[in-house]
Amino acid sequence: MNNMNQDTLQVMPRGSGLHSLRKGRNMIAVASGKGGVGKTWFSITLAQALSAFKQKVLLFDGDLGLANIDIQLGLMVKYDLGSVINGSLTLNQVVFPCEKGHFDVIAGRSGSAGLASMPVGRLQILGEDLALFASNYNKIILDMGAGVEKSVRILSGMAEKIIVLCTDEPTSLTDAYAFIKIMTLQYPKCNIVIVVNQANSIREGQRTYETLLKACQNFLKINPPLLGIVRRDTRVRDAIRNQMPLINRFPTSEAAEDVINIARKLAADE
Repeated sequence: MNNMNQDTLQVMPRGSGLHSLRKGRNMIAVASGKGGVGKTWFSITLAQALSAFKQKVLLFDGDLGLANIDIQLGLMVKYDLGSVINGSLTLNQVVFPCEKGHFDVIAGRSGSAGLASMPVGRLQILGEDLALFASNYNKIILDMGAGVEKSVRILSGMAEKIIVLCTDEPTSLTDAYAFIKIMTLQYPKCNIVIVVNQANSIREGQRTYETLLKACQNFLKINPPLLGIVRRDTRVRDAIRNQMPLINRFPTSEAAEDVINIARKLAADE
């Protein structure tokens, strides 16, 4: 965490206009600043947990270019986000029901550099369409890509809440801080909360959060709250390998219980 300072990365000027985009009602972005922290798995599990609290949920694969929600769930979708981007279909037409999770999915298109490099204007239109579409659901979960590319920043900036997922690895904490920094500078009113994933224990997860919180307090003068801690659980890998939501396969596992507790808080927000 020693290299967490005000020069971590450059941000777009406030005058760029991106920080004033429409907020999507009930849109929750899940971001990390780094890959390999379990973001897609967490998004899937959170969507299913929310549905258990009588929430109508849409899971949107916002990892433009490296989409994999449909792969983790073993879904054979007919249409994906690419059809929306090229204008041939609307968001409503590419929604796919995930029966095993009791939520809806809008799949991305893996390996499409064109989606990952969309112009800012088209990203804004996509985000605003999604914000309007959110009125059909209690919650829309945006599974964002790793890093701080423009697609991640713009779509996350339009969410009502941004969950920053991190682990205790130094690179994860550094990248989570960098993401928080650029988002709070570009979108001063964004609502960021922290989830610590793959924690060895609740106590260790709390320590990881406090490390990130201290950096945010010292350098950014903000106090992003802790939304929850998800304990390390070997059954997560088994569920992913079998393309089955964790709550279906191991409903009483520690990781499932932790995500359910997070979902309970989010459902209560409504």
